Amino acid sequence: MAGNSQRRGATRNAGSKKGAQVGTGGHGRKALEGKGPTPKAEDRPNHKAYKAKVRAEKEAAKRPQRSGKAAPKDRTSGAVDLVVGRNSVLEALREGMSANLLSVFNRIDADDRVTEIVSLAVEQGVTVREVTKPTLDALADGSPHQGVALEVPPYEYAHPSDLLEAPAPVRIIALDGIQDPRNLGAIVRSAAAFGASGVLIPERRAAGMTVAAWKVSAGAASRIPVARATNLTRTIEEYKKAGLFVIGLAGDGEVELHESSLLDGPLVIVVGAEGEGLSRLVREACDQVVSIPIAGTTESLNASVAASIALYEAAKAAGR
Repeated sequence: MAGNSQRRGATRNAGSKKGAQVGTGGHGRKALEGKGPTPKAEDRPNHKAYKAKVRAEKEAAKRPQRSGKAAPKDRTSGAVDLVVGRNSVLEALREGMSANLLSVFNRIDADDRVTEIVSLAVEQGVTVREVTKPTLDALADGSPHQGVALEVPPYEYAHPSDLLEAPAPVRIIALDGIQDPRNLGAIVRSAAAFGASGVLIPERRAAGMTVAAWKVSAGAASRIPVARATNLTRTIEEYKKAGLFVIGLAGDGEVELHESSLLDGPLVIVVGAEGEGLSRLVREACDQVVSIPIAGTTESLNASVAASIALYEAAKAAGR
């Protein structure tokens, strides 16, 4: 503004050391070259966000690692498996199932089951540790644990041919692509209840003996073998060569279940996937496709319910 040139310091003396300058000539901009954008707070070692991130990473490293995704969570792919819930853990210990570690909520409201669980674990040499609820929640990964979790080796599947070695009459329940591990667990439980020789499942694209299946089976998985078939259709054909008849369950079956003449002998009962039913190749491999009569107002039965009815009818026909 006019008159400001008279203010002291408004102009630099020509004889000063630095001399008169017009702009910086880019010197300031060059000094910043190569430094890049300012790092995020969590990437700066002296920032509290960085220290919090390091602590979180250390805590995560301490937790058991899990691979794969399932609903509910599948733990059969790791080095250990978990059985959770008071009934399931108690049944596993009663059956003398091999176990490594029993984790118990340190403020658990103990009942007779918890007392027996801890007692059996001590008798069998299983390490028992008290843990906090957050620790148990992390171990169970969403499954209701009721304050107890038992660490066991991964489930050991039988070979399909092992199921033929059961006492006569051999009755095998084969599952054609059942996806829900809870359905699998319920079927395993029914198979044990009605004297089946074992359960056959496909190796791929089907539920396995996960913690959810174990829990629903209420420990029956320790009493009845579950075998995995690389190719379900081929295994069914091998069973037929061994003298077993094969019936498949479907809503449009040729005859009603209770009218089948194949129930009293060596038998394979095939249950189709939820919603999709029997696959084409498996259906073609069946000696007979049967239906379970239901009221017209009901579209279909749950896979585990259908399996239970078929197992009951077969047990009744065979006299046990």
